[in-house]
Formats: sequence, C-alpha cells, structure tokens
Amino acid sequence: MTGVNFKNPDLIRADFSRAMSDMYRDEVPLYGTLLDLVAEVNDSAMSNDPGIAESLRKTGELERLNVERHGAIRVGTPAELATIARLFAVMGMSPVGYYDLTPAGVPVHSTAFRAVHEASLQISPFRVFCSLLRLELIDSEALRAFAKTTLEKRSIFTSRVLELISQAEADGGLNDADAEEFVQQALETFRWHSSATVSLDEYQQLLKQHRLIADVVAFRGPHINHLTPRTLDIDSVQVGMPKKGITPKAVIEGPPKRNCPILLRQTSFKALNEAITFIGANGAEQGSHSARFGEIEQRGVALTPKGRALYDQLLDQAREELGDFPNENNAVDYMAILERVFVAFPDSYSELQQQDLAYFRYFATEQGVAASDKAGKDLAALITAGYVQIEPLVYEDFLPVSAAGIFQSNLGDDAQAHYSADANKDQFEADLGRKTQNELALYAETQQRSLQECAAALGVSL
Repeated sequence: MTGVNFKNPDLIRADFSRAMSDMYRDEVPLYGTLLDLVAEVNDSAMSNDPGIAESLRKTGELERLNVERHGAIRVGTPAELATIARLFAVMGMSPVGYYDLTPAGVPVHSTAFRAVHEASLQISPFRVFCSLLRLELIDSEALRAFAKTTLEKRSIFTSRVLELISQAEADGGLNDADAEEFVQQALETFRWHSSATVSLDEYQQLLKQHRLIADVVAFRGPHINHLTPRTLDIDSVQVGMPKKGITPKAVIEGPPKRNCPILLRQTSFKALNEAITFIGANGAEQGSHSARFGEIEQRGVALTPKGRALYDQLLDQAREELGDFPNENNAVDYMAILERVFVAFPDSYSELQQQDLAYFRYFATEQGVAASDKAGKDLAALITAGYVQIEPLVYEDFLPVSAAGIFQSNLGDDAQAHYSADANKDQFEADLGRKTQNELALYAETQQRSLQECAAALGVSL
C-alpha cells in the first residue's frame, strides 16, 4: 500500500507489553506486589551506587528498566508455533536462540521472541520465551494420540487477530487504529481460562505423564504463565519477598552474586493452585491446576563464546560437585559451591574486556574527542588513556539450565528428569517456519556498531 502511515512495530510491542502487564496484574495480584518490591529495590540500588544509574543512562537502559518484562508461554502444535511467530513479527520480534530442555526433564524445546537491534530494544525490551510441547516424548501411545487430537481441536487465536496478521504481512504494517485492535485481539491468546477442555480424569492422566503436558493440553490457550520484571539486585529481592508475604524458590538460578553481573540470574515464587472447572459426563467437575507463578530476573553482561564456554564449564563443575538438582534441601551447600567455583571467572569489566570474555559497548569520551594524540593508538591504548569508555552489553536472552530450574521448581518434585538429551533444532525451525537467529552474532554486531560509532567520534580507525 502507498500513502499509509504504519505504526512502528517497536511501539506496537511497547503497547502490547503494557497491556499484558495490566492483564496479568489483574489476574495475579501477587505480580503487582512483586512489581512494587522490584521498584523499591531498584531505587535503593541506584541511590546506594550512583554509578549504576549512570551506566544505565549511558547505554539507554535507564528508560527501559521499569518497563522491562519477559513472559513465557507453551504451545502445543507446530501450527500454533508458526502462527505465534507471525504474531510476534507484527511487533518486531524475531526468534532468537534454540533451547533444548529435555536434559532437565522438561519435554519441550524453545526459542525467545524479541527485538534484535539495540535501538529497538531501548524502545521496548519485551521478550517471550516460547516452548513447543514435544508430543513424541509422551510414553503412552494412547495418551499421545489423545493429546494430539485434543490440541488439534482448539484454536488459540481470534479470527480477527489472524486477519490483522495477514493484513500486516500483505501491506507491510498496521495503521494506528488497526495496531490498537491488534494488541487487544492478540492479548486474548494469552488470557487465563478457569475451565479446561478435558475431563478431570483425562487431566490427571496427562498430569501423571508430566505436569507441563497437562498445562499445555488441557486448556484453550497458552495462558501466560509468568511475567518477569528486571531488578538491579536480585539478592535483595530474594530476601524481601517473604517480608511481602511471598515465598521464594530456594535457589537463585544462574551464576552467583558478583561485583560485575554476568548473563542472567532468576528467582520466582511457586505456582498458584487455582480452581478449575473440568468437563464431566454428568455435569462439570471441580478441580485445581498449578501453572502461573511470579519470576524476577537480574541481567548482566552478555558473554562471548569464550566467556560462555568458561561459564558452562564452571556451572557443570558446581552441579557435578553438588551431585543433584539444586533444591530447598541443598540450597545453602549449592550456593557455597557456586561461589567458590566461580572465583575462576574474572570479576571486573576491564578483565572481562581484555580477556575477550564479554561483549561491550564503546563510547568516545569528551577527553578523547578533544585529544590530539589519538593517531596510531589501538583500542587498548585509547581505553587506558581515558579516550574510550566501555559499558557492559546487557544479556537479552535466556539460559536453558536456569529455565529448566524455574520450570522444575514450579512443576513439583514429581517432575524430575526422565528424558534423555534430544535436541532437534532443524525440526524446531521447520515447525517454526523460519530460522532462529544466533544470539552471539547479534551481540557481536551491536558491539561492532558501537566501535564504529566510537571511531567516527574520535576520528580514528578501530
């Protein structure tokens, strides 16, 4: 179409994120309590260390901090996954990364839908961790057939949102009015339903196979099962939750507390037990289901392939030394092991940068722009001279072990690992209908763009 002013997909995503947050606050009041706690902790962290706020301001993250959210959903069929990808594309969100959660006993594989350019992320960093149920991992042939048939009967999208997705694809975007309607129609896919599409007996059979399978198969749609705000100090949130009447999970997932946070740390409160109406032969049957929980995250610097290899090595070492999944019985031992093992990971941004362990953004300083002796200096010399300042490039993605740990803590002790590692990225991308983007390549591109901008500001080659 010509002569049409389309709404920026980044702004559609921002609108959707706000609408999702409002809906989830209405559905899960504890989420609102969690937001209040996170806001208090973030204000305290910046007051106690003004350097944190300055770093966030420099990289454009200060403006996005209070609106930063990630959600998580689980879809049941390849067709649902492919359509979800089209829906998120209207909002400027691409599938980034491939995650196989089978080694931790969760029968799904996943991707993260998010914006990929730093300018878009500053407008709205909203991201959704989306998992596809792997029906082939259900042991019982009869139960597998029942699950497949049940899922194929449902439609998780409104007819109007499907029309708007097709319209956006054909025309190249949506105008303001259509974008507003799209947000409201898309929201319906993620809304909670207190009635199931199966009987209580069928639900219990699915539950016996795996709690997550029951959560995906037994309902009309992929209700958002958590919406996660970003904190600057997850340890303070962990301590503060009980004071707000919230019981946190025993272990903070991810790396230990550090002076220079890396990757992603996550904690949560356990899933709510909610009343559900099931289909009955002689009328409705009453039961309950646990799916929705509260989660909080602290994001650190993104690691290079070298840094990620070291992180994985140290995490594996800590897990092997523990000899079990981290849980409430061994939480203290695990955190002590983790902190001791991770001493081997450098804990200053200068070391991380010099050893090529993490990604950074580079900024020319006023001193550097004014200096006359820049010619011939390499990047290290320019940094040492104070002509170039480094700021950590925030990690925008997820960690499979951490995601599985959050899942497990909310699925219950009877959902422990019993699936062998079974990654199948090719099949996932075939079901998705497009390739997933490599998150490390995206970080490298962002870092390179900042280097080019820095070099141009200084008038040198880097």
